Amino acid sequence: MRIAGRGRGEEGRERITLVPENVDDLWHLSYVLEPGDHVSGDTTRRIQRADDQMRDTGGEREHLHVTIEVDDVEFARFANRLRVGGVIVGCSREDQLGHHHTLNVEERGEITIEKHFKPDQIDRIEEAERATENPDVVIATVEEGEAYIHTVAQYGTEEYASFTAPTGKGEYARPRSELFDELGSALSHADADTVILAGPGFTKQDARDYIADNYPEVAEKLTTVDTASVGDRGVHEVLKRGAVDDVQKETRIAREAERIDDLMERIAEGAKAAYGVDEVAQAAEFGAIEELLILDSRLRDERQGRGDWMRDVNEIIETVEQKGGEVTVFSVEFQPGQQLKNLGGIAALLRYRLK
Repeated sequence: MRIAGRGRGEEGRERITLVPENVDDLWHLSYVLEPGDHVSGDTTRRIQRADDQMRDTGGEREHLHVTIEVDDVEFARFANRLRVGGVIVGCSREDQLGHHHTLNVEERGEITIEKHFKPDQIDRIEEAERATENPDVVIATVEEGEAYIHTVAQYGTEEYASFTAPTGKGEYARPRSELFDELGSALSHADADTVILAGPGFTKQDARDYIADNYPEVAEKLTTVDTASVGDRGVHEVLKRGAVDDVQKETRIAREAERIDDLMERIAEGAKAAYGVDEVAQAAEFGAIEELLILDSRLRDERQGRGDWMRDVNEIIETVEQKGGEVTVFSVEFQPGQQLKNLGGIAALLRYRLK
């Protein structure tokens, strides 16, 4: 994310001009924007002229600069697009005021947001700005007969490719070199800045040796990590061990993996932890929260009036911050976020036990 400008808007609102530089940035914006915000950008709109209406041609598209008051936001990850819909409240053509319009925000497209930003929303934008400098990372996990490649993004990890086939002896077995070759070829096409190769035993080292001999351009970017598992569980181990942190200065998902493991251990031990909105709100009031963990999708729903909590989520966050606690917003797109979702979407690491 590139912050192109900051200033003050009307009624004490803050104005920030942003240029999203990748799909991660569009995802971040989908959690920053809320109904009632003002968003400005360049767009095209079909304009009906008098003679067009007579002939029912549907009008012609014109380039306009519009400001809309946001009604809804939709992140279309696979289209690399953020759709922001609302009523036009400012426009280079006054006759379009009051009409509904959808801004399609894409990578490299500049937009200006004017709103009363909450602290966690500013943090999210600034985190996205810092993350722009981070290299692209893929995690490859391999053991006998199977290999997986996951891409690392700020909103989570995604499986990029998988290869499963028996190796060793037997009618359907095939040479290990075939599996290693498929893995090396896929990694070369992934075009990442850094490759983390992980897995149990000696298989990953054999895979590394094969890749070094046959895909030297991949081997130059490669580092190895020991894990007990492959696939999603192996990726979780890599993140938990901080291997991605060694490559990226700040890694959102690695931090979330570490926090959720700490939380689950504390819950299992009956130690300093709370979960569920009522229990967490009570802990906040006592000043017992060391770190608040909250799911981004739940936070958005509660702020937009679509949730079912009987507590004010903004009040909980403000209380935690006022009493010296930290706040970590989890991504619903990543496995730790799904674990937090199963606990009600909100939990806390405590300074001391409440009971």
